[in-house]
Amino acid sequence: LSEKNYKFISETDTEVVVHLVDEVMKSTGLSLAEAVPQALRGLVGSYGLVFMSSNEPDTLVAAKYGSPLMLGIGDGEFFLGSDATPFVEYTKKVIALEDGEIVIIKRDGYKIITLDEQPVHKTITELEWDLDQIEKGGYPYFMIKEIMEQPTSLSNCMRGRIVTTNQQKRIKLGGLSKDWKGKPVLGCLRSASRIIFVACGTSYHASLVGRSMILELTGIPCDVEIASEFRYANPILGPGDVLIAVSQSGETADTLAAIKLAKERGVLTLGIVNVVGSTIARETDAGVYLHAGPEIGVASTKAFTGQVIVMAMLTLFLGQDNTIPESELHDYINCLVEIPKHVENLLKEDNDKIQNMAKTYRYAKNFLFLGRGPNFPVALEGALKLKEISYIHAEGYPAGELKHGMIALIDQHMPVLLIARKDHQYEAMLSSAREIVSRDGSVVVITDSDDEDKELEKLCEYVIRVPKVHDFMSPLLTVIPLQALSYHIAVIRGCNVDKPRNLAKAVTVE
Repeated sequence: LSEKNYKFISETDTEVVVHLVDEVMKSTGLSLAEAVPQALRGLVGSYGLVFMSSNEPDTLVAAKYGSPLMLGIGDGEFFLGSDATPFVEYTKKVIALEDGEIVIIKRDGYKIITLDEQPVHKTITELEWDLDQIEKGGYPYFMIKEIMEQPTSLSNCMRGRIVTTNQQKRIKLGGLSKDWKGKPVLGCLRSASRIIFVACGTSYHASLVGRSMILELTGIPCDVEIASEFRYANPILGPGDVLIAVSQSGETADTLAAIKLAKERGVLTLGIVNVVGSTIARETDAGVYLHAGPEIGVASTKAFTGQVIVMAMLTLFLGQDNTIPESELHDYINCLVEIPKHVENLLKEDNDKIQNMAKTYRYAKNFLFLGRGPNFPVALEGALKLKEISYIHAEGYPAGELKHGMIALIDQHMPVLLIARKDHQYEAMLSSAREIVSRDGSVVVITDSDDEDKELEKLCEYVIRVPKVHDFMSPLLTVIPLQALSYHIAVIRGCNVDKPRNLAKAVTVE
């Protein structure tokens, strides 16, 4: 193209594509709709592109490969977006394009073709979203709206999935009630040699919680892999393995690559996603939707708790009539049902205390989060939320590793938040708090509401109490104060909470 006197004013590959299409149109006399497929057949890599030409003002041509692209169909109007969020107020009728598909839009209609210009007939999907779900509803930011929505979103995640049969409560996951290679998916899961979660970011932290649940209650070997590492690690996958891909958007590029690799190895793939009709939902063999509603804020909140509660239901689904005794199953399900109410109370009761904490720690340059067992992933998630939206350097760490290096950083400038539930590891957590205080560190503790240990009040700057629930369900409650604290610190620091710098809601490229 440079040899043909095309001038480039940027380093972006998108500009190269524009010049390439222009060259095809000039050299062949083809229209925009005819030139785009020809030009794209020579491209390597992922893209989600929309083309328009001043010579054909009534035509749009959009193409997808690797990156998400969705067509919205309104009343005499059409919309394009990476998902439906930008145009759901105008139409709920959508078509999700697949890789290698092109949509040509004119004022009187649209048609979808392949890169080889073969026609494609697609089914229109009707979204169930309401307009108020994608508006702030009086809140200053989407993030705080989504934090406050969690009692509702968690209830929605469970709706229709807890049923009573012959006076016995059971978990029902319709998305897993299908066959794979002639075998029931449930049977494949229960007999799995290994379950492997693959995920990124917040979804990775939720998967770590899910792993602890599955190991404790089903005995099925379970691993968690960061998708960006898994895809390049040449993983050993056997015929009895099951891969579960976890993603809010359902479009995460590295997670999709992990699914592709697993399917090539003949492994059963499942998806846990929030966005209905997303690529991961379509590419996996079966799966479970969160039904948490649209999440607009870049920093994930209700999707994390939605993923955790779906994983709790998945664990109980695998263990019922199997490894979990009937009486215990009944207790677990009852506890699960109570979680939304507990979250609602937490959001009401601790707001003033957390705002005061935010004022205290607004100038912190570093923050350390410590947890054990299923609450170690919560420490990771709390640290991620804080650095994502407030730009304070934060680390999540296993509390037992404090003396293996991290304690060297403790001084009066290093606030430390410990998740110290009143369980068999409580004394060890209390010992860690003493160690930190003796080195002039400032300690915040999240503990159970029935913990009346007076030493905590003396040791710590702040103590936040959450209702006592079954151990593996506690992350659904301990994470709530961490989300709120990160939000309030970021607001006080003047940060753009919904759109943190350099971050995107869905990571659709490497």
